[in-house]
Amino acid sequence: MYSNEDYLLELLTEAGLVAVEEIEAVRSQLKGRETVVERLIGGGRISEEQVAQVSAQSSSMDFIDLAHTAISPDLFAKIPDDVAKRFRAVPIADDGTYLTVAIPDPLDFEVLDSLPHILGREINPVCATATAIAQVIHQNYGEEVTEDAATEQFTVVSAEGNEEATEDDAPIIKMVSTMLLDAFKTKASDIHIEPLETSLRIRFRMDGKLVEVDNHPKKLHPAIIARIKVMSGTMSIAEKRLPQDGRIQIRVAGKEVDLRVSSVPSNHGESIVMRILDKTSLMLGLPELGFLSDDQETVDNMIRLPDGIILVTGPTGSGKTTTLYGCLNTINTSDRKIITVEDPVEYELPGINQVMVKTDIGMTFAAALRAMMRQAPNIIMLGEIRDAETASIAIQAALTGHLVFSTLHTNDAPGAVARLADIGVKRFLIASSVRAIIAQRLVRMLCPHCKAPAMLTDRQMRTLNLDAKQVAESDIMGPAGCDMCRQMGYRGRMGIFEIFKVDDEVRHLINEELTSPQLRRRARELGMRTLREDGIRKVLAGSTSAEEVLRVTMSDSD
Repeated sequence: MYSNEDYLLELLTEAGLVAVEEIEAVRSQLKGRETVVERLIGGGRISEEQVAQVSAQSSSMDFIDLAHTAISPDLFAKIPDDVAKRFRAVPIADDGTYLTVAIPDPLDFEVLDSLPHILGREINPVCATATAIAQVIHQNYGEEVTEDAATEQFTVVSAEGNEEATEDDAPIIKMVSTMLLDAFKTKASDIHIEPLETSLRIRFRMDGKLVEVDNHPKKLHPAIIARIKVMSGTMSIAEKRLPQDGRIQIRVAGKEVDLRVSSVPSNHGESIVMRILDKTSLMLGLPELGFLSDDQETVDNMIRLPDGIILVTGPTGSGKTTTLYGCLNTINTSDRKIITVEDPVEYELPGINQVMVKTDIGMTFAAALRAMMRQAPNIIMLGEIRDAETASIAIQAALTGHLVFSTLHTNDAPGAVARLADIGVKRFLIASSVRAIIAQRLVRMLCPHCKAPAMLTDRQMRTLNLDAKQVAESDIMGPAGCDMCRQMGYRGRMGIFEIFKVDDEVRHLINEELTSPQLRRRARELGMRTLREDGIRKVLAGSTSAEEVLRVTMSDSD
């Protein structure tokens, strides 16, 4: 019920509320998981109010009697119900700077550290009895979630390790589980656990930006790393000198989530990064990916072609895989056989045959692709074209009646032609097999709860090539910041795209061996919209900000 019980019993003794001999007598009679403090309260020796007051005083925290405190109903929206129930925390007042929150245990530093990050604002903690807080939660949020019920919301689905948790491990288990739950609820894509010289830093990558969410004492580092390795089931706790990879499957509120775990030794200890792969995030259509209506129609027509290669290009982390999965979801029907080759298989797609590359046993992209051709697929997806052999097999597949999806690392769409040529593909094969190339970047979307009308600076208007009339007729918005977006002003991401269709005229240009800049200029003359131009449309529609578009299209100066 209370953390740090020995310390709390010492405080009660110093306050003259209980004697040392009585504590020892009670301790000898304990059964199960009952604590000395709980037995003293249950036996009427001390009251819950006395324990809370002593604990609050030791922490220089105010004690509040909730039974005689009026709380405005509007305040309960300040703390989501799941947070209130899990942390046993209720809002008392809000002065605009600090949110006053009642908690039952001033010694529970996990609550004190976590609440400001989860709520996205500073809190002023006060102490109240657990019973009074439970009553307020019951009256205003519904049934309180017990510790056991909260645990059921988070389950490790698979782990091959046989280690059993001891009672001493419980706080670390709870800390790691809370961290994973918080990352999932904030829609973080990665969790970074980084040992520094004197502390342990926890950061989440949210909408592409790393945000520090916790800072723990360095002494917790070995226990947290060990817990994560145990959860993976395949990582060695004893090995701390070599990099390791693992996978954790968890179930959060009924949803299955995969975590890809990577550990590397650093100068201050092992650093771990966990990538969160939420399977439900894949069930996206073209609008959810960020395609506007005209581009949706263009892409929908391209992905329904009977054969050819469709490439998605961009740097690492630009959302290429998500776009490919979105396209496959759109055309995944029972009359088509779809096979993918990936390194690794990040998401499992229902109804699709997925093959994972294993280079250590000779299962390369090229080897897997050759084997796939004997499976008579209609559609093939390659995680990436990396070399001439893979590119050659993909082109042969496209020329023999298969539709092939893949990715390349290039800065723009026309640049993919030069990239394929550089790895050894003949120009006439590129011209005859490639049907379209889509370059993309990810921009943060403005938070729908707090975005506000914004003005563009003269410099932004010049850089984006906008005139006053366009701006006046548009719905330009900017970031403001609220509790829903953790004061960042942005929530979620969307793509901006450059779609390069390879028609007869473009095939002729490719065969003429035009350089990338020449091919790009001609593609624009033929109507290709650049990344920045697509971003400008989304700025004018109020979906993202000018700063975001300029940030991700710095090299797009055409």
